[in-house]
Amino acid sequence: MARKHGVFVWNELLTTDVEKAKAFFGATLGWSFRERELDGQPYAVIWSGEEMVGGLGALETGDVETTQSYWIAFIEVTDIDERFATALEHGATAIRPPHDVEGIGRVCVLRDPTGAAIGWMQGT
Repeated sequence: MARKHGVFVWNELLTTDVEKAKAFFGATLGWSFRERELDGQPYAVIWSGEEMVGGLGALETGDVETTQSYWIAFIEVTDIDERFATALEHGATAIRPPHDVEGIGRVCVLRDPTGAAIGWMQGT
């Protein structure tokens, strides 16, 4: 099924303690984790039963500069490069411009004009 433009499609936890986060969410929500690499760094895909629901990585692998763990949501967009440029014209600031992620598509991270961080994704 094709993903629709403007719909939240991915959630990602970047954390100071990956193992503690896995233990917590595994025990409280029943999530399981499948290890892989993302941009050469360890990364876990989060599964709820048979459904892939998000990702989990070390804080250092995230794009937002902070010392605290955080969740970031990603929205599916069409023509990510054009939309990213339009977002900047409308007051957004770039955290990480559109770039290719193997097996995922193109993603970017920005701050909207209110300062909130958000990810956009153009899936493959």
